[in-house]
Amino acid sequence: AITRIIYGLGRKVKEASQLGQYTLESQVGAGGMGTVYLARHALLRRPTAIKLLPPDKAGKDAIKRFEREVQLTSQLTHPNIVAIYDYGQTPDGVFYYAMEFLSGIDLERLVVDTKRLPPARVRHIVRQVADALAEAHAIHLIHRDVKPANVILVNRGRQYDVVKVLDFGLVKDVRSDGGSATKSSIATLIGTPLYISQIGRAHV
Repeated sequence: AITRIIYGLGRKVKEASQLGQYTLESQVGAGGMGTVYLARHALLRRPTAIKLLPPDKAGKDAIKRFEREVQLTSQLTHPNIVAIYDYGQTPDGVFYYAMEFLSGIDLERLVVDTKRLPPARVRHIVRQVADALAEAHAIHLIHRDVKPANVILVNRGRQYDVVKVLDFGLVKDVRSDGGSATKSSIATLIGTPLYISQIGRAHV
């Protein structure tokens, strides 16, 4: 009986850490729209980031927003935008999507640690961010939460300070709003207040 109990508990722990072809290894972040885990694909063995929408946050609006995030982000193929690999739902109703795992430092932490960056390095970083956002704007997508914490710097081979723009949870498809980028309610704050350029035309 004891053996059966121990075996049953071990199987539950294994099931809890298994998400389709991905094995969850450790939590690496959390936010208002989900929790991010480091995971590995069963066959490819490459490190992957899995973003989960916990059941307690999976209301109708939250699920719709979560799906919009992955569907719209997956349209972007720019090398300076985080790549989406997969999307799905577990048998017990947990929504998730898989994206490339970024092992680096976010711009916010870099500025805090470094205090002052050389102008040439700043230009190198800003150009990549601007180029990534330009692709999104070209297909009428507006990020709406551009801030240092959403800009990750990684190394790729012998290339350093390669920018990855992430967290498109607040992305806006201008086409779906009749071409208006400010149709949202003026009373609603969208994004991080410190980095919001405008809330509505009435405030400009």
